[in-house]
Amino acid sequence: MLEPIFEADFKPCSYGFRPNRRSQDAIAEIHQLSSGRSDYHWVLEADIKACFDEIDHTALMDRLRVRITDKRVGGLVKAFLKSGILTELGDREESLTGTPQGGILSPLLANIALSALDEHFDRQRRQHMGNDRQRAKRRRHGQGNWKLIRYADDFVLMVSGDRHHAEALQEQVAAVLAPLGLRLSPDKTRVVHIDEGFDFLGFGIRRMRKRGTSRHYVYTTPSRKSIQSIKDKVSELTYRSTRHRTLAQVITSLNQALAGWANYFRDGVSKAVFGAVDHHAWGRLMRWTRRKYEGRHRLGMPEMKRRFCDQGWRFAQGKVVFTGASSVTVNRYRYRGSNIPTPWTPRPAAASSG
Repeated sequence: MLEPIFEADFKPCSYGFRPNRRSQDAIAEIHQLSSGRSDYHWVLEADIKACFDEIDHTALMDRLRVRITDKRVGGLVKAFLKSGILTELGDREESLTGTPQGGILSPLLANIALSALDEHFDRQRRQHMGNDRQRAKRRRHGQGNWKLIRYADDFVLMVSGDRHHAEALQEQVAAVLAPLGLRLSPDKTRVVHIDEGFDFLGFGIRRMRKRGTSRHYVYTTPSRKSIQSIKDKVSELTYRSTRHRTLAQVITSLNQALAGWANYFRDGVSKAVFGAVDHHAWGRLMRWTRRKYEGRHRLGMPEMKRRFCDQGWRFAQGKVVFTGASSVTVNRYRYRGSNIPTPWTPRPAAASSG
């Protein structure tokens, strides 16, 4: 019941936990703003400190009551916020701030709170940077232009201008978040240039020169942290503690983990990364196989290939073959902009201003 009411208010810059929207749309908008003739090359990469733990209940309920006048519904939401947590000893610990971790209502409530950020920068955008003429005039007067892109509590401000324009926005963000009981993490909030690159939603985004040319393009690839996370998962699935399993079972587990990870990153420039991850997985699987099936003598590579590979060095047992991340086709994800379908009718801008 709450979702359609607030979806009518939410701004297009918000992508997290909303119908028909996904993280790839946020990445595509960043790519659109920083590529070609667009010159949004400075980035305020912001991090809210313990967002889901520190949202002020009073501020959140005040925002909710603007749209929900039914006191029974408000009481249910407040009870959800005050439900507390169970400690390891089984005692109930009261929660004075924040939304319950893993709670089904928490993502929507976080969006309701953080929509204050969306509204602030959307209002600025419409009033002062709403068209090409306004943006060009600001540039002539040495002023910057900017646009917010948010996915739940992760967000960036893409800035067209100079570094100091991006740095000045940090104070604006902090001022909007303060009434909500939220604050920026000073260690994780920084201003970077698109040529330096930054990580957002698991992707590494950076402008680089295309090999063999003098042209520069913005590339989106799996971040180093994301690559390390899947390598750690592969290692976990091939630890010595898994040697009681059959080769077919281990191959199936690896295929599922690698394909699931690759499907998330298939829309970036990921083909080479997928190959490197598969190479790592093959090496782990090779060592797992040799140790599991060695007898009195160490299992040699030629014998391993004869017994456990089908086409060349591809591992297989029965009908189960190792396919890895490279089995996922890499595609270019197109920026959808205002073409993202919404199941709910947005409120008119004039009505939502109050």
